[in-house]
Formats: sequence, C-alpha cells, structure tokens
Amino acid sequence: MSDLEFAHLVRLSDDTGLHEHADGPLPRREHGYCLDDVARGLVVLHREPDLPADLAALAEHYLAFTAYAQAEDGRFHNRLSPDRRWLDEPGLGDWWGRALWGLGTTAARSTVPAIQQAALACFDRGAHHRPPSVRTMAFAALGAAEVLDADPLHASATALLGDITSYIGAPRPDENWPWPENRLFYANAALPEALIAAGDLLGSDEVRDDGLRLLDWLLTVESRDFHLSPVPTGGWFLGEPRPAFDQQPIEAAAMADACARAYRVTSDPAWLAGVHRAIAWFSGDNDLGSLMQDEHTGGGYDGLTPTGPNTNQGAESTLALLSTRQHLRTLLRSTG
Repeated sequence: MSDLEFAHLVRLSDDTGLHEHADGPLPRREHGYCLDDVARGLVVLHREPDLPADLAALAEHYLAFTAYAQAEDGRFHNRLSPDRRWLDEPGLGDWWGRALWGLGTTAARSTVPAIQQAALACFDRGAHHRPPSVRTMAFAALGAAEVLDADPLHASATALLGDITSYIGAPRPDENWPWPENRLFYANAALPEALIAAGDLLGSDEVRDDGLRLLDWLLTVESRDFHLSPVPTGGWFLGEPRPAFDQQPIEAAAMADACARAYRVTSDPAWLAGVHRAIAWFSGDNDLGSLMQDEHTGGGYDGLTPTGPNTNQGAESTLALLSTRQHLRTLLRSTG
C-alpha cells in the first residue's frame, strides 16, 4: 500500500470522475469535470506499485471517464457539466495529449489484463492524430514512451514518440537561450523530458543529449539560491523580473518528472538535485518560504501568489503534489 496521502484526491472524486476545482478543501461540484485532470489522475494512480481496493476502483472510474470522452475518430471531449453533458466538441488540445499519457501509463502499468487492453485500445484509437501544440504533443509522447517501455515494438507508439523531435526541434546555438521557443510558458520541463524519452527508447544519443541540455538549462533558470523558482503563469524571458508570480504546482511536478527520467537514463546523481528542489518547493523551500500543501487534508495549494499560497486545493495542484512526492519514494529514498 502507498505511503502517500490520497484522501483529498478521493474527496475530489465521485463515481463519474474528478472535480476540477475546490473551495479550500471542498470540491466545487458546480464546475463539473475535465479530462485534463482525470488523465493526470490515471498517471498518478498507475505509478503506484500496489493500489489498495479503493484507489483501484478510482482508477477504473477515471479510465471509464477517459474512454467515454473519446470520439470514434480518436479525439476527446474535455469538459463535462455537473449534469453529465459534454460542454465542448472533441478536439486535440492539451487534454488529448494528457489522455494519451494517462492511457499509455495505464496500459503499461496496470496489473489487470482487461484494463491494460481497454486502455491500449483507446490509446491506439487516438495516437494517429498530430496536434497543433508542442506541449500537447509532448504530453502524448510521454504516454507513447510508457507503451514502448512495456512493448518496444508497438507501432503507433513508436511513430508518435518519433515525431516529437520535429515538434520541439534542436536547442538553439545561443548559450543564454538554447530553448527552442521565444518564451517559457507552462509545463516547460515536459519538452526536454519527451526528448530524453525519445532518444532513450528509440536509440538516438543526439536526441537524448539535446533533451538533457535543455533540461539542465531550464533547471538553472528556474532556480534561485538553490531552490526552485518556477516561471509564472504569464511565462518568462531573459531580463524579466524574478521571482515572478503566480507560480503553479504543475511546473514543479513537470520538473520532478523530467529530472527523475534524466536520472534513470543517465544514472547521474546530479539530476536528483532537480527532483529534490521540486519536492522541497511544496514543503516551503520556495521564493516566499510558504508551505504549498495542506498537511491535514493531503491537498496541494493551487498556486504561489505574491502574498502567499492560494489555499484552494483543486485537482491539478493536488495531483502535482502527489506525482512529485512519488519520486521521494522511488528515487530519493532508494539512493539515500
């Protein structure tokens, strides 16, 4: 059984899915559900080595929600109203990429064959699309990496992961700004992580090393005085003020994921510093010295503002906290 605290995730969930927003610790049921968060939940739950019965049931609810959100052509709805009506048309936004990430993780890590097969069928139905956004593609590529890690010959996952390099491109020759975009936006570390995964699983040292270079630069610019200082919601470019706010928990979670993968691929313990900084950000080692989690409920706070934490405990921030703390067990404790 996990040593993480999943009580707040359970509090936010019901037999349909996962409520997106919260007022403090209480789910705001009037705002309904979104696939983005449900898919994040699939990733987090299936990273757990031994799910107890209540969390296994929760994972099955999330998978059913994801399958229900998928159109016949493989695209996905994102927003479901409290009265169980879709509020949008199927599309290829970030929720499509996160859905493939969640489905790929479920297919690769579930211990129930029927669940694995159902998740993989949904993954294959959506994996032929190519979205307009680089981040959407990076999320989907991380799902493809999960599938390939379990089945190195899986065709649609190979094709999807192989296309990530054309989306991101190579690092720029400018040492001060090697980042392939003109500005840092959100979930930034997912881009180098996808390159590291592609290089590792598809046998390209060049692609892997490009990802490692970008991640090293990103960790440097997102750190101040040896603690994590994520870029704010409006993004960041060289010369703009730091620290800047609002800082979002998904930035810390993305950094933890990417540095953990870099460590697994290279065995270089230097990458554990990035994992540690992401974990410590939630525990108060951040620009304001503010705790970013409710130690009583197990919820993650929704953001770090100029005056302290936004103490609402929504799905995205709670899952970011859980996914980051999973690395405390799987990496930091195993290496001492």
